[in-house]
This record gives sequence, structure tokens and C-alpha cells, in this order.
Amino acid sequence: MTQEDYRRALDTASREYEELGAQRRAIDQRLAELGQTIGTLMRLLGLTPTVPLGLTDAVRMVTRGAGVPLSPTDVRDRLRTIGFDLTKYANELAAVHTILKRLNQAGELRFIPCAGGKHQYMWGRTAIPVVLSKDVVQAMHDNIREQEAARASEESAAAAAPRRRRERKSKGSTKGSTR
Repeated sequence: MTQEDYRRALDTASREYEELGAQRRAIDQRLAELGQTIGTLMRLLGLTPTVPLGLTDAVRMVTRGAGVPLSPTDVRDRLRTIGFDLTKYANELAAVHTILKRLNQAGELRFIPCAGGKHQYMWGRTAIPVVLSKDVVQAMHDNIREQEAARASEESAAAAAPRRRRERKSKGSTKGSTR
């Protein structure tokens, strides 16, 4: 395969990666929305979920479905909206803060500092695929070529070093014989 074939394959793979990432984000968004809808409808019908949702999973669902940064208070309010029972926690907001901090440390949420000491969190687990432009790919190839050229000149210099030493020794022995 030629360099151009590799470039075309890279472009194709990069585009597909970007498209699949966008589809994944859309699916994650829709799943979170449906989870919230189901929770709200169950609460309105007075039904109890067969599998109770833990606070961590509920916070994940709320932040994933929001699509915008949320403050801890916003998260708590959305949890109430979907019918999550926060009454078992002595301090609801402290429990939400703890979960948000843990999810941030785990890399699932992004911490967004705001003015006035207020801060927000946004779902950040889904990787955002990046497509390398032709310019970036060309720069990468140029860099590889430069590295190969530098390596070749280093190898050439290393190969020439013993020859130079032999030449210096032979000049030194010639000088010694004339004295």
C-alpha cells in the first residue's frame, strides 16, 4: 500500500469514528431522557420501580440527560422531579455533592467552576472523537520523515566515528615515526 492509500484509509476510519461517536452521544442522551420520563410517569402513577435506583445511578441518569451543566441544587431538584426518594438522607444536598465529587474524580463528570464559588457539573464520560485534518496528518508524516532523517544522520555519524578514530591514530603514528 502507498502513503496515499494509508491516508485515505485514515480519513475513512476517522470519519466513521466521528459518526459513531455522535450516534453514541445521541443514544446516551435519548436513554437518559427516557429513563427520566419513565421515572416521572411511574411516580405520577404511584408505582414503585421493581429495581430501585441507587443515588449514584440516579445522579448519572440526571446529569447524562440534562445536556447542560447542572449545579448540585439543580441535580437534587431533578432527582425530586423524577420521583427519586431523597428522604432517607439526613442532608440531601450533601449526599448529592458527595456523589457528584466522586463521579468527577472517576472522570464521568466534568467540574465547571463558576463565579461566586458556585460550580456545576456536566456529563463528560462519552469520548468526543477527533478527526485529524489532512494538514495535521501531513505534519505528522513530515515529523516522522524528519525523525527518520535525524536518525539516519546519527547512524551515519556513529558509523563514521570509528573511521575518524582510525584516521587520527594513523596520522598520530605517522607523526611519531618522523620524529
